[in-house]
Amino acid sequence: MPGLRDTERIGVRELTYEVRKRATTFKIDPADYSCPALAAQLADAWIDYHHKAALKQSHVYRAAVRSFAKFTGPHLSKLGLDPADARLDDDRIDLSEVIYAWENHLTSRYDESSTRPWDLVSSVLTLIHHRAERDPKVPDKLRRRASAPPGFRKATGQSLDEFSNAERLAIKGAAQTDLRALEKRLAWGRELLAMGRDPREHGWMVLPNLVWAARHRILTTAAMREHYPRSSRGWPPELEEVRALGRQVGISGLLRGVYGLLFPQELDLHSFRVLLSLSMLDCTIEELHVLQIPDLEFGNHGVRIVQTKNRADRVRADYHLADSAVEEDEEPGELVYEGRGDWDVPGLLRRLIQVNTLTREAFTCEPFLFTAVENKGKTKVMRAGFARFSAPGRRFTHWIGSHTDADGTPVLDISQPHDSRRLRKTAKTTRVVALGGTLSDMAGDDHSIQVFHRHYAHGTTAHVLAGTAMNRAQQLVFDKVTAKPVLVLPEDQAQLGEPEFAEALGVAPDQGAALRDGELDMGVSNCKNPHDSPHSTPGKLCHVAPAMCMACSNAVVFVSQLPQQLLLADHIERMRLAMPPTRWHAVWSRQAKALAEVFEECADHIPAARQAIEDQELRLDLPLGMRTEYDR
Repeated sequence: MPGLRDTERIGVRELTYEVRKRATTFKIDPADYSCPALAAQLADAWIDYHHKAALKQSHVYRAAVRSFAKFTGPHLSKLGLDPADARLDDDRIDLSEVIYAWENHLTSRYDESSTRPWDLVSSVLTLIHHRAERDPKVPDKLRRRASAPPGFRKATGQSLDEFSNAERLAIKGAAQTDLRALEKRLAWGRELLAMGRDPREHGWMVLPNLVWAARHRILTTAAMREHYPRSSRGWPPELEEVRALGRQVGISGLLRGVYGLLFPQELDLHSFRVLLSLSMLDCTIEELHVLQIPDLEFGNHGVRIVQTKNRADRVRADYHLADSAVEEDEEPGELVYEGRGDWDVPGLLRRLIQVNTLTREAFTCEPFLFTAVENKGKTKVMRAGFARFSAPGRRFTHWIGSHTDADGTPVLDISQPHDSRRLRKTAKTTRVVALGGTLSDMAGDDHSIQVFHRHYAHGTTAHVLAGTAMNRAQQLVFDKVTAKPVLVLPEDQAQLGEPEFAEALGVAPDQGAALRDGELDMGVSNCKNPHDSPHSTPGKLCHVAPAMCMACSNAVVFVSQLPQQLLLADHIERMRLAMPPTRWHAVWSRQAKALAEVFEECADHIPAARQAIEDQELRLDLPLGMRTEYDR
């Protein structure tokens, strides 16, 4: 840092760094504030910290210095103190108390969901701490305050939800319609340009001449006021039609309308922004917004795009295939726009470059893809520049509101807020719907699971899918818990091989015949398919029979198997005495309940089954593995 007492020097503090690939200079003039010494010290700390911390940008630190200095002067004056005495290396004025008052001022000024107050206070504290590490004259109380966080909790901000599918389709349709209208309008403008001549010699009331003047940049508000009456009643009808395109009244509307016949304006470029945001899943609004023509490399099969994400300090290249490169037998999916070529990412980028070709020929401007011709400022001169989509009447919400019917009623019913970042979330959740898989599948290659969970998984679509997945998992468990065997009476057992009986049982006729003949006998019941058990790995022989047969939807019970089931019920009751209650309930309660229901349905056959056990000296045949797994 320069000399610690050098804040007495006079001069504007300047810092230059790159913003949107262009070197931009930012300034703080201490003389603009009634506490110039404090403002100068903080400005010096800002510049020094920017270089020492190797920051790429430091907008928030500059804004914090200006906000704090602007507040400090009037605040100290109200207290009867001289703002000129405020310094970081002097304790005549307690800056800790000033910071506390500033915090209260910011929290009352901004909405409770805004993160701006926390960012500003945190930035000033960082700069004071940076100064205190290098200047022993900084008071101890101010040092301690600078080492602590802001005195209020940082707001989390309002989470943005994605657009609904109906809204997505409506926005996409409106953008496609606008894009076609823009290209048609520019084509008409080029036809008029070819017919136009210099209006200074051939008249100002001829539309082609006005278009010619716009192309050669001699059409200005001042020139038109010399040749047009204030009232538009005497204008030719075609000029009135063009004035309506300018969305303003009088000469200003005509000026914008004529230039709009040759050059796209910010409101026109929203259609490209919308369509590209919905189709480029791996590109943020920030990355898309600052793309320049040199960042694109077109090939026969698509386009290679070099994208820069400032927040992540990352530059990467992505390749987007053209729809025409898709195999002929492969249908376009949900994430691909209808049509071939012109509505895919390469096609949209080619069309965006094409609509701005004349802009780059007529104006000296940087090669941003989103370049618009606007009449900003007091001079009302049309200039070409970077489309920021932030000026009044040019934001995303204004583009949505510009779609009206003949009565002026909005035709796009889009939920608030009209934030362009919701387009990105909509594209990501569309991918979620397409995949419908795990969180790692949904995160994709351009996010970690944590980032996706924090910024995208809170959306309504993701919540609905998560709820559906949870319901499906719970239903599987519920079906497993409530599964019951099917009881087949003796008169129906002999007919299981017939198609209608087998279909009623839910098996093929050959399976029905195998059940009838005892080929699928599992001990206490028969099984529809021992290799497709819900309790075992599909394709492998069930390993939990007969312990879990009475709690399985595959089980088919014949009355002839009642003796074995009675023996199993007796075994379960013995286990009730031998096992802890919680363990017995977890292992055997479902089977005991299912057996009781079977015995209730076959009450007339129970005495005969008990007699058969006694006469034939039947014993329950349980595998050794079952005894070690279930009976302990």
